[in-house]
Amino acid sequence: MKRYLILFLITFQGLMAQVQFEARVSKNSLGINERLRIDFIMNVDGDNFEQPSFDGFKMVAGPSQQISQSWINGRSSFQKIYSYILQPERKGAITIKQAAIEFNGQVYKTNPIKVTVTNAVAQERDPNDRPQGSGNELLELVAEISKTNPYLNEPITVVYKLYFNNIGVTGFKELAKPKYNDFWNQNIDVKQLSVQQGSYQGQQAYYVILKKTILYPQKSGRLTIEPLSLDIGVQLPTNRRDMFGQMIITEDNKVVSAGAKTINVRPLPETNKPEGFTGAVGRLNFTVTPSKTTLKNGEGLDLIVSAQGTGNMKLFTLPKPVVPNALEMYDPVHDESVTTSLTGMSGRITDKYTIVPQYRGKYAIKPMQFSYFDLSTGTYKTITSKEIMIDVIDGPTPAEANTGTASKNVVAKADQFKNIKSKTALIPIAKKDFYDSNLYLGLLFAPFIIIPIIILARKKKEAMDSDVTGNRIRMNNKLAKKYLSQAKKHLNNKEPFYIALEKAMHNFLKAKLHIETSEMSKDNIRELLLSRNANAETVQNFIALTENCEFARYAPASSASIQQDYDKAVLIISELEKQIV
Repeated sequence: MKRYLILFLITFQGLMAQVQFEARVSKNSLGINERLRIDFIMNVDGDNFEQPSFDGFKMVAGPSQQISQSWINGRSSFQKIYSYILQPERKGAITIKQAAIEFNGQVYKTNPIKVTVTNAVAQERDPNDRPQGSGNELLELVAEISKTNPYLNEPITVVYKLYFNNIGVTGFKELAKPKYNDFWNQNIDVKQLSVQQGSYQGQQAYYVILKKTILYPQKSGRLTIEPLSLDIGVQLPTNRRDMFGQMIITEDNKVVSAGAKTINVRPLPETNKPEGFTGAVGRLNFTVTPSKTTLKNGEGLDLIVSAQGTGNMKLFTLPKPVVPNALEMYDPVHDESVTTSLTGMSGRITDKYTIVPQYRGKYAIKPMQFSYFDLSTGTYKTITSKEIMIDVIDGPTPAEANTGTASKNVVAKADQFKNIKSKTALIPIAKKDFYDSNLYLGLLFAPFIIIPIIILARKKKEAMDSDVTGNRIRMNNKLAKKYLSQAKKHLNNKEPFYIALEKAMHNFLKAKLHIETSEMSKDNIRELLLSRNANAETVQNFIALTENCEFARYAPASSASIQQDYDKAVLIISELEKQIV
């Protein structure tokens, strides 16, 4: 009998070991514009197949099921496959979770598979994955770049066009947005998608402009524009016709990518670069304009420093004016009036300085220089403003300010009563008598207020002294809180902790049930607490914890169990406070 049992177990284990269930993918790394095939393969006819959720993927097709069975040299083989076609929805590492089947009451699962999704790649479609069509269909996404070797801060444009022919486009969805690392960029609104005629690689085609972007490179060297990828719904003609002779149209999804683009950015030349160059590139003009040049004392002027034209208007700083110490200049107010189109930025940027003179006289604001790199000539150009003379026709001179006479003159002219005090604090000569003073009245009426308060306080104390039961309850309450506090202090010292905890619980009972220590039997405590509407479970926990205090004093206990007993005591006392009526 044992021999047959062992033989049965070996045979059963052999059968169990033969069950194979695994997941296989067509590739472990793919571009976001590619598709992935995954097969779940089993060598037994498993039941209750559970597919994973495929988070991070869009299911394009599936599940398709294949079953094959064969006999070779008297031995049978069986295979069942569930297949899916998946389209990634994001880049990065994506894990395909486990699938599961059930066979002979056992559950079998596949191992998770990690797939890496990269940028869009150039690809040739698998002929088996190509939808039906005439073979002359055109569907290409192209990124047209105005210039691939610009200067630093020279504008370039990227126009994304979708070319198509012999194919219908029903809609599209962005799978990956283009990234412009190390570029200042701004999208140009495409107000309406319109179909236009053109050519692609010598072939007649239609195209739609999907996106326009203006870029200003902020770094020299080889810069990469990551691609735009689209999932496009298409309608494909076939070579088949219906009973009325109309061509049959099939619908499908295609993924297209503009591909990554490399821009070789040239640095601005170092030869003849002006000292005050701040990065302006384009064709620009520079002006410095005062709001007025003749001022009276106390007046101010606005000095407007501006650059206008076409160029990287938002990407450089204007020079700062240098003024004499006698002119106080405040921080500028910056203003931009700039429009951005496919030709680049154009408009005007302004720094407005407020300047206030301190003294009378004539002061010169030195000429200012503004330099920019002219793209049309490939050279640096410098514009120098004119010197500005400011004439302050009145007010103190620096010499008068130093001697102090100026301040007197200014006060006399501006406000001749400025140094006269407007308020006077009068001090009485004769002191007020004590009689009829506030102190006299307060002392007079104080006894009428203090005596009733003393009488009421004395009566309350006598009432409290005569209330023996109430005093005992209050005392037991204080003792319960006192010993509970002592128990908390001895959390690291077992025996003093449990002595204090036991006293805290006994004094709590004395205060709530109005009993003495001699009446504290287990049955009496249970009966009294239940009669006061306490919960039976809470009562049992209280009695159990009380008994545990005596036992735990002499038994080994960890710091964790001591903390648990303290927390339990606080919780039980809190619950009994709410339950006892």
